[in-house]
Amino acid sequence: MSLHPYFEIVVFVGVALIFPVMPLILAWMWRRFFQPPKPGAAKNATYECGMESLGEAQIQFRSQYYLYAIIFLIFDVEAVFLVPFAVAFTGLPVGAFLSILVFLLLLIEGLVWAWGKGCLNWAK
Repeated sequence: MSLHPYFEIVVFVGVALIFPVMPLILAWMWRRFFQPPKPGAAKNATYECGMESLGEAQIQFRSQYYLYAIIFLIFDVEAVFLVPFAVAFTGLPVGAFLSILVFLLLLIEGLVWAWGKGCLNWAK
């Protein structure tokens, strides 16, 4: 007995649709049949951490904190790039050493630039 040539593709697409949709359907059915309805003003009120919200949701903060976070992420990720080099330092050729040296020089240049721009001054 010969199957249609696209039978496997249809089965694959069917399984690919059933797997993400089935948990959604089960969650909807669970909510529909087992969750008791509890509407009310207290349940529908906006709150955060169980406390009543006061004032505006938007607050002003210093953009300096954002700069600290970005600089931290940049130097943190660069440190992760240095780990493989440090592990295989003795077995690397001269070209790899020169490339990591250029990498470190660019990293130091970025630090000097951020320092010169005043991004690292906490008390502004």
